Amino acid sequence: MDQKNKDLEKFLSFLSGKSKNTASSDGDKVIKMSKKGPLNPKKYISLVVTLTIVFAVAVILFANVYIVKESEYAVVRQFGEVVKFERDPGIKMKVPFIQSVTTLPKNQLTYNISEEEINTKDKKRIIIDNYAVWRITDPKALISNAGTLTKAESRMEEFIYSVIRTELGQLRYDEIINDENSSRGSLNDRVTERVNELLLNDKYGIEVVDVRIRRTDLPAENEQSVFTRMVSERQSTAQLYLSEGDADKRRIEAQTDREVQEMLATANKEAALIQAEGEAEAAKIYNSSFSKDPEFYSLYRTLESYKKTVGEDTVIILPSTSPYAKILSGYIE
Repeated sequence: MDQKNKDLEKFLSFLSGKSKNTASSDGDKVIKMSKKGPLNPKKYISLVVTLTIVFAVAVILFANVYIVKESEYAVVRQFGEVVKFERDPGIKMKVPFIQSVTTLPKNQLTYNISEEEINTKDKKRIIIDNYAVWRITDPKALISNAGTLTKAESRMEEFIYSVIRTELGQLRYDEIINDENSSRGSLNDRVTERVNELLLNDKYGIEVVDVRIRRTDLPAENEQSVFTRMVSERQSTAQLYLSEGDADKRRIEAQTDREVQEMLATANKEAALIQAEGEAEAAKIYNSSFSKDPEFYSLYRTLESYKKTVGEDTVIILPSTSPYAKILSGYIE
């Protein structure tokens, strides 16, 4: 305890600046305060090496962590060979330096198919422009049999073109382009079904959701001739409509004239009947009236005959003693 107290007193004296060197009464060695010695470089080198190793390990670990997204398949390769497929989303690890990761889309994709020329049933050449909606169903089968996504799309395009050429080759040109009177029916469904059968047989691991024909067109060298033929056909159709219209017009006019004649004949018949009835009634009235005075009736009939026989230029030669002449000359006994 005494030694500790002495050391403490020396330390306090040093701090107060009273003395740099203090000698003990019992002959202790003089304690001298000197400057700090040089740093040890080995200690810092080892620290730097340790930090470098820790940083390198962290970098390697982070570089070999990969994330599988909800819309992706992850393909893990080792020296070029596929060793694992990751379907579930999340954080995954791969072996450093010897494994690599590539991704394949899980959602639906659209592929624009190159324009191709086909022949219809009536030997017409047309250009078909279509597209396909497709998706990957088995990434392992795709990698094993197609190799890459591009090669799988190329095989799908070949199948689609082959099926469409077969299907449209059974239809005439006007059936293909005429939407109002088309026998294509479920052509898109048939093409989709047939293409999927071919893809399934070859085990490409992909599925076509839908195939649609975007546009049908004619080759440039055939457009003018087809246009001229279409104009001629439209003119023939227009002439046919005009001829049918004229025929309907003549038929309607003939029917109307016949109905008019029938109506006039019926009217004339009814008028004649009415007139005959009136004349009969008039004759009855005349007979009833004239029977009361026969001489007056004779005079009346004579006067009526004058209306029919005497005109402006009428010349009548009668004996002067004729009663008809006497009445005409105004002499009445």
